[in-house]
Amino acid sequence: MAEVVTKGVGRVERTADRAQVDVSFEAAGATRDEAARALTERVSAVEPLLRRDGVEVRTRQLSVHDNWDGQRRSGARAVQRYVLRVTDLTGLDDLLGALVGAEPTWLNGPTWELAEDAEAVREAQRAAVADARRRAEGYAEALGVRLGVLLRLSDGDGEVWAAEGASRVMAFGAGGSPGEPPRMDQLNLEAQQIVVTVRCTASWSLLD
Repeated sequence: MAEVVTKGVGRVERTADRAQVDVSFEAAGATRDEAARALTERVSAVEPLLRRDGVEVRTRQLSVHDNWDGQRRSGARAVQRYVLRVTDLTGLDDLLGALVGAEPTWLNGPTWELAEDAEAVREAQRAAVADARRRAEGYAEALGVRLGVLLRLSDGDGEVWAAEGASRVMAFGAGGSPGEPPRMDQLNLEAQQIVVTVRCTASWSLLD
């Protein structure tokens, strides 16, 4: 029995409904203990910002190490890194403004995500199968035969990605005027479109 094998692609767009933000704070000292104590003082003002509704701390990671100037030890440095998940996007600008105002060493975000992509994946799967069938029908018509039943279907590599790439803010010791957090809303960090892509390979029978 003759058969035809086709590939199909389905793409579905959804607006991101959560974001990830990476932010780090660091402090220096003559010794590791002194650097850690200085860092503790710095993050004591940051921790209350992370207890807001719709903000989840996914990671707290501490690093304390010596600094070296060639072969000579030159003090120490302590770094605390946070990975935050923001589910209440209405408060994202305020959170970013408060974090930048706290003078981070490094801030990267938001990286846009979908909290749940199952429904979008199912829709993309239907579109991928329909695309594969359209291609098979075209080959059957070109051969002057009828398209038969589906014989085999294999899943391809699915992807979830932001259509325009994730918007990012980079801060290196940046902040606003004392007592006045930066106006992050002016950066227009709106939730972006997430593209869910599904690929499949289908085998169809060809009928005389």
